[in-house]
Amino acid sequence: MSYRSEDLKNACPSEWRDYIEHRFVEQLGDGSLAPEAFQHYLKQDYLFLIQFARAYALAAYKSTTLADLLQAKDGLLAILDTELALHISYCKEWGISEQELNNLPEARATLAYTRYVLDTGNRGDLLDLHVALSPCMVGYGEIANWLNQRPVTLRGDANPYDAWIVMYESEEFQNAMQAEIRWLDERLADVTPARFIQLTRIFRDATRLEIDFWDMGLNLSD
Repeated sequence: MSYRSEDLKNACPSEWRDYIEHRFVEQLGDGSLAPEAFQHYLKQDYLFLIQFARAYALAAYKSTTLADLLQAKDGLLAILDTELALHISYCKEWGISEQELNNLPEARATLAYTRYVLDTGNRGDLLDLHVALSPCMVGYGEIANWLNQRPVTLRGDANPYDAWIVMYESEEFQNAMQAEIRWLDERLADVTPARFIQLTRIFRDATRLEIDFWDMGLNLSD
């Protein structure tokens, strides 16, 4: 049997749906999300990006081919050279200074997810790490597409969170998402059923932790 990344989502449909269609996402799409909830999420997402960069550095260490090493390098540089700067600029628009970001404590949901990803990558191989990261990389692109399919989603000036949707519906992010899907599909095609069960467990746990991250933003929890 040959597996694909879609099979990971199909193995935990309720968790994936609860993540993609979370109340935080729904309220972000229709503009009803409380500003303080979005600000809390933005602050913690900055800290998440830093750990995400560390995960790409770990991916470089775990790489056994030049192609994988270059992919990890590109991911790391994209975060350090582009995404963090954009995130800092976006936070400023919401009244969050760079100094405040640098002094933030990590919320428990941030700690749980990011350290799970890093621990999974440390214990396992490159595929384990990519599977742990994929709910974020694939999920955010899918969330933007889901929001655009909903008739109640507000766009433009009617929605204060429209810039967030723009970011993840962008051609650049959607292409990165598809590149990650292709990478996963190529590797999953060769795994055994027993190995796929292991990877499904990682994917499900990471998805559950993504749900907790939305809960953290919605409930303003530390």
